[in-house]
Amino acid sequence: MSIYEEGLKLLEEKFGGGKDNVISLATIAREPNSDGKPRPVVRSVDAYYEDGAFYIVTNGKSNKMLQIAQNAEVSVAGCAEMFTASGVGENLGWALDPKNAEIRTKLRTAFAAWYDIANNDRSKDCCYLAIRLTRGTLNINHWEKLYHMDFVNKTDMENGGIF
Repeated sequence: MSIYEEGLKLLEEKFGGGKDNVISLATIAREPNSDGKPRPVVRSVDAYYEDGAFYIVTNGKSNKMLQIAQNAEVSVAGCAEMFTASGVGENLGWALDPKNAEIRTKLRTAFAAWYDIANNDRSKDCCYLAIRLTRGTLNINHWEKLYHMDFVNKTDMENGGIF
C-alpha cells in the first residue's frame, strides 16, 4: 500500500463511515479588506466525508455559497483529527434535484438527528455543497507521522506546502 493509500485509509477511518463531522470551512470574503486584499472567512459546518470530498447541507443564499460562487477555492480543517486541506467548492444544486438522490440519502442518514429540524428540502434554496479536496496533510499523533496528500494526482507529496 502506498503512503497516499495509507493516508486515504486513515481519512476514511477518521471522517468516513457515514459520520457527522464538524469541520472548519474557510472561504474568501466577497469584499476585500481596507487595503484591498482578500479576507478569509471561517466557520464550523457539519460535513459528511466520502472518497476525498466533504459534503455539506446549506442554503444557496448563505454567505459561504455566495463566496464560493465568486471564488471556489476553500480550505478545511478537522481540529480533533489534525487534518488540514485545500479544495474546490461546488454547489451541487437543490437538495431534491433527482441527480442528488444518492448523496441526499447519505446526508439524511449521517445527519438524521437534526436534518429535518435544520433544513427545508422543499425550499429551492436548500442545496448541497461538495468540497473536493485537492491537497492536504493528516497529522498523526502530534507529528509522529504526516501524510501529505495530493488528491488530484492521487499520490503523496514530499511536504504539504502551506500546511
